[in-house]
Amino acid sequence: MVWDTARTRRLLLDAAVGEFSAHGFEGARVARIASAAGINKERIYQYFGSKEGLFDAVLDSELRKIAAAVPLTEREAADLGAYAGRVFDYHEAHPHFARLLAWEGLQYRDRDRMAAEDARTAHYADKVAALAGAQRTGTLPAAVEPGPLLHAVIALVAAWHTMPQLGRLLAPDVADAGPDARRTAVVAVVRRLTA
Repeated sequence: MVWDTARTRRLLLDAAVGEFSAHGFEGARVARIASAAGINKERIYQYFGSKEGLFDAVLDSELRKIAAAVPLTEREAADLGAYAGRVFDYHEAHPHFARLLAWEGLQYRDRDRMAAEDARTAHYADKVAALAGAQRTGTLPAAVEPGPLLHAVIALVAAWHTMPQLGRLLAPDVADAGPDARRTAVVAVVRRLTA
């Protein structure tokens, strides 16, 4: 029998997304991942080397998905609020993503490197360059440097998904009105920041 390595890898990654987003790196259990995937846990070590290698592979895979789903070009940077809305939509459709990033922040805060750091650096450099290009042409105000501006946009979007309790405390009407109201608020804030 020929072993379908691509399918096995995909099953393990899919199971690991659920486990790591629910429990974080420290709380995740390799045995639960293997059981959810229906694969012998030794395959995890064979394919990913370690639990940490699997966590890194999950982050890399999920980050590639959002990069493909929510691109940011110089033309799109002219309306950064609309981009923020699309990122918000992605988080709503993929609630595990924000949790993975939050767990990554906790897990990697004392490390020198993070999962797929070179590819991620290049990806974000492209986004920052798109903002810088829009600022050069005047379609996006240049009052804030493009790197900190993009960081602020990402943080605004992520906060509704990683710290919903703050939304309920600071803007209860918006928080209680549901995702459409939260999305509208994010878009409005980003548009105001870039007016």
